[in-house]
Amino acid sequence: MPVSRYPDWESFEITPNATDCPVAFCADLSPDSVLSACKRGIFPFPAPDEYTRDINEFQYEDRVSDGVIGIVGSTDDDPYRVAWWSPDPRPVIKVAELHLGRNVRKQLRHGQTRTTANDSFQRVAEECRAGREPRWLTDTLLESMVTLHSEGWAHSIEVWQDSDLIGGAIGIGVGFVLSGDSMFSRRPNAARIAVADMAARFAQAGGALIDAQWDSPFLRSLGAELMPRDHYLALLAGSAERRVLPDQALPAGRLIEPGHPGRA
Repeated sequence: MPVSRYPDWESFEITPNATDCPVAFCADLSPDSVLSACKRGIFPFPAPDEYTRDINEFQYEDRVSDGVIGIVGSTDDDPYRVAWWSPDPRPVIKVAELHLGRNVRKQLRHGQTRTTANDSFQRVAEECRAGREPRWLTDTLLESMVTLHSEGWAHSIEVWQDSDLIGGAIGIGVGFVLSGDSMFSRRPNAARIAVADMAARFAQAGGALIDAQWDSPFLRSLGAELMPRDHYLALLAGSAERRVLPDQALPAGRLIEPGHPGRA
């Protein structure tokens, strides 16, 4: 089978055999490319350096040659600088079933933590990538995320203790799904609170799922479950509208009240 080349994400199709590898390589990290891929359940993982770029080519060149991994975009650019993933199965958190756990609920009962949405997107994003190596949230990708935020697609959640930003999360919302891209925590459980708040606000906006992207014990503790990729993509295809998250400052303690995620 020859190399599978596609001019853009609109024409791209994921091959069923791309389950434990990237589904595509594409150098284009523009806002339009990132959003178009996200609408198809695909997210970027840029190579932070030449070594990682070379690993991409050497590790996956056979699958590219076999047509399992597609090449998207202009052939004038180096596609191996950005790997694009769509895991199968996909870890997802149902917004109505997020689990905070006993210790976090106890903390929220006695704390004065508050949350906001879309108050400090770039600051949260910078915190999410601070001190993390290799840095997948590169300057180019961050610029595109900031643009998508200005256009109403990308969102941030801020967790505050008095005037201190102690936690947060960012992601792109498309229809029923919000793709959770990254989170950070400066105090115990602040990231958990951020995810719970994201779920609560997204549910209020008509959303159904937080896409956790990569499986982990931390995400499983919040209630993440594995969903077959075809089921996930079908749900994602059901709606491609922009969601407007409620952005007012709210007490984080509301997350453990009846009717909110995290109460279990």
